[in-house]
Amino acid sequence: MNLRLSTVILPVRRWHEGGRERWQRAEELGFHTAYTYDHLSWRTFRDGPWFGALPTLTAAAAATGRIRLGTLVTSPNFRHPVTLAKELITLDDVSNGRVTLGIGAGGNGFDATALRASGEEPWTPRERADHFGEFLPLLDRLLTEDVVSHDGTYYSADEVRNIPGCVQRPRLPFAVAATGPRGLRLAARHGQAWVTTGDPKLFENGTPEQSLRAIRGQAEKLAAACDEIGRDAGELDKILLTGFTPDRPLDSFDAFVDFAGRHAELGFNEIVLHWPLPDTGFAADEKIFERIAMEAPAQLNPGTGGA
Repeated sequence: MNLRLSTVILPVRRWHEGGRERWQRAEELGFHTAYTYDHLSWRTFRDGPWFGALPTLTAAAAATGRIRLGTLVTSPNFRHPVTLAKELITLDDVSNGRVTLGIGAGGNGFDATALRASGEEPWTPRERADHFGEFLPLLDRLLTEDVVSHDGTYYSADEVRNIPGCVQRPRLPFAVAATGPRGLRLAARHGQAWVTTGDPKLFENGTPEQSLRAIRGQAEKLAAACDEIGRDAGELDKILLTGFTPDRPLDSFDAFVDFAGRHAELGFNEIVLHWPLPDTGFAADEKIFERIAMEAPAQLNPGTGGA
């Protein structure tokens, strides 16, 4: 199994003040995919610059030529499947078929409250799962069918046209972020890839060994969800978004190679690293980061020429 390396570029730089160069550098370093987060604002970055994911990816598509581009992750928190489908088809066209949609149920935080009326409570985890359970199948249809009508509990579409559809056929790939049973079933049915960040309960006080066991358990649940519908779990790419486990893979080149190798043994074929950002929780030595990008694929994939 060929292990690919990808990166997440937080949308915090103005495009003409270093933003464009970061995406171009990701392509030069040979990353498989450059993702960005699809939020209205995010955590400690709330009171600083934060740009929209889809316009940023459209600009990145025009500034690059080979690297894949994507979201990690889009959610129903502030998106509607009808308008999202139109934007994704356009982005897929501009990029000439280089887009992957990372998508999940969403969580708490600013995305969950920004569009709520005064006094309206954010969705509970169950309500988020309910919305996602309708959102994802409808989005699948909108990206694969020329005309779609849907009268659902949460979303409607009345003879919506999406012509000519995606460059990628039958549609751009979905990388479904999920750890719970309902989300894993959606990943099994609709995903071309599965995304995990590990077990968040272990981030601060867990050990790398505990994290590895938890992730193995998640992968086993995904396999069971695939078995339920007669799908081979090996058909799904397995993506690990780093930065949320007790591990410290960017401390050194050797630390990353060890980390990546242990997770590759669990079946992961894509590992995503945050581009270092000084004075944040994603601070790291950029020289080590670039060495990992340039040299680790060949070491992890001997005889294949790297990523």
